[in-house]
Amino acid sequence: MILHQECPGVRRESPVLKRVLLSESDLPDRWYNILPDLPTPLPGPLNPMTMAPLQPGDLVDLLPQKVIEHEFTQDRWVEIPERVRDVYKIWRPSPLVRAERLERALDTPAHIYFKFEGVSPSGSHKPNTAVVQAYYAAEEGVRRLTTETGAGQWGSALSFAGALFGLEVNVYMVRASFEQKPYRKSLMQSWGAQVYASPTRRTEAGRQVLAQDPDSPGSIGIAISEAVADALSRDDTKFALGSIMNNVLLHQSVIGLEARKQMEIMGEYPDVVIGCVGGGSNYAGLAYPFLRDRLSGERPRTRFVAAEPEACPTLTRGKLAYDYPDTTGLTPPLYMHTLGHGFIPGSIHAGGLRYHGDAPSLCLLKEHGLVEARAFPQTEIFDAAVRFARSEGFVIAPESSHGLKAALVEALAAREAGEERVILFNISGHGNFDLAAFDSFLAGTMENPTVTDEQIAASLSDLPSPSASV
Repeated sequence: MILHQECPGVRRESPVLKRVLLSESDLPDRWYNILPDLPTPLPGPLNPMTMAPLQPGDLVDLLPQKVIEHEFTQDRWVEIPERVRDVYKIWRPSPLVRAERLERALDTPAHIYFKFEGVSPSGSHKPNTAVVQAYYAAEEGVRRLTTETGAGQWGSALSFAGALFGLEVNVYMVRASFEQKPYRKSLMQSWGAQVYASPTRRTEAGRQVLAQDPDSPGSIGIAISEAVADALSRDDTKFALGSIMNNVLLHQSVIGLEARKQMEIMGEYPDVVIGCVGGGSNYAGLAYPFLRDRLSGERPRTRFVAAEPEACPTLTRGKLAYDYPDTTGLTPPLYMHTLGHGFIPGSIHAGGLRYHGDAPSLCLLKEHGLVEARAFPQTEIFDAAVRFARSEGFVIAPESSHGLKAALVEALAAREAGEERVILFNISGHGNFDLAAFDSFLAGTMENPTVTDEQIAASLSDLPSPSASV
């Protein structure tokens, strides 16, 4: 940052380019698929009935055909339909912002950038795939979609997308978040969705959970079980999932593709790329287009850091194994870092990160040492969020604040080392519906839920067993 003097005794900083705003013509016309560039082949999903390798045809009762094609494609680039691009233009391209006020507050030589996905109508990155899944469902003649949601960001996104394409949307929202974030429910209902606090008595999956624990706070895994059971009970209905699956990460790559172009305009390239991880969709969306440069050898030194809650430490303490994405075992087992499909995390405010597993491709990259994982307690991420609000102005989601916390760690390490470091992180959503959580933090009443090794071991005792052909 260059300083100059305009008059004696007065020092002023020369202007820094604060934001890069791309035009509509810069919107990517293809998604990037990392699967053909992975260092080793990705172990495929299993049929939950036979435990043999899953075939695309096994999913026809659950997902739209084009979504299934995206799930299994090995094409490096997949064309974005024009109708999807037209909807993307409501909020995309999203801004890339230089956090120079935060840099000064930290007294760090690091250059900190964030990609801001909170500008979408639902306030997060989730519409990047919700619009796609709703579009393909409508094209196929589907009348109704079911889904799960944790903090409500995914449910909001699918409700928004369903309204655009004339679809009925039914959302099973994790009860802990349903009670913490009532206005997320209002937002979904404004777009015409039906919202249920999961576990419910509407499905056998929900009734089973409530029989064991009538006061269950719910989990994303339970909500997936309910949404899948609902979808399979009707011929006019398909299921939409907001994270972990290959097709979702493919659709989210618009984030990183835009960010690469924006960093070029800034004349910089990140030394480290950071994001929060629950299932992995927002982080993969930002990181995978940059990981392509590392996998190709073009940028071999770029580091990738995934940040998660200490209360749900899948990447840092989970086991790499086949496990069900849902609690009751209705969905195809995936090879992923898992805490066990029966794991119920503590009721942290980052409801979107309360998930027992992660995207298989992200897990594979972590096992190859290409992605680092860090876990943070709840109070530390809210402290980071308040610091960010008081320097950059934005109140960001608790989920995104995990990535922010990891970015602060990197910026302070750069200060200690006395070296410049270019840091890029993703703000996956705004925190406008999370102010009750900030009230708790600012009042000093917020707790840090923890999980013991014994709890994790008990939850991992019931993993599925693949067939001999896997």
